[in-house]
Amino acid sequence: MQITIVAVGKLKEKHLKDGIEEFSKRLKAYCKLQFVEVSDEKAPEELSATEMELVKRKEGERILAQIKQDQYVIALAIDGQMWSSEKLSAELDRLATYGRSQVAFVIGGSLGLSGDVLERADVLLSFSKMTFPHQLMRLILVEQVYRAFRIGRGEPYHK
Repeated sequence: MQITIVAVGKLKEKHLKDGIEEFSKRLKAYCKLQFVEVSDEKAPEELSATEMELVKRKEGERILAQIKQDQYVIALAIDGQMWSSEKLSAELDRLATYGRSQVAFVIGGSLGLSGDVLERADVLLSFSKMTFPHQLMRLILVEQVYRAFRIGRGEPYHK
């Protein structure tokens, strides 16, 4: 399975990079993993609703340019479905079984995802009703993907 994580912004924090690198190494036994960073749109701290939509639209265009037509897209969105780790494992297994082995997870910027990206997604996934920094979500996501593969193979993993 080929998993691509498309994320807005450059990851700068060393501790997050180290965690992601560790899980990326572990995932080599289960899938091909690729990270694609698209640049975030520079914007002032205070934005009008129109300006926020413009920022999301520009970031969305960059995201969509990185998504291949045959990829199954799982967009992280706060109002998406909430899955357990077991459900994520079952979904990845189902996709692989039915020939959808190209999966892209999408993490938006600090303002979220554009409507166009949400429409392109095959499923919207929420990790929580809480808001997490989009940079931290990369680490959380890659850990959950690793956990999902371990579960799918019946291998032990800390619960």
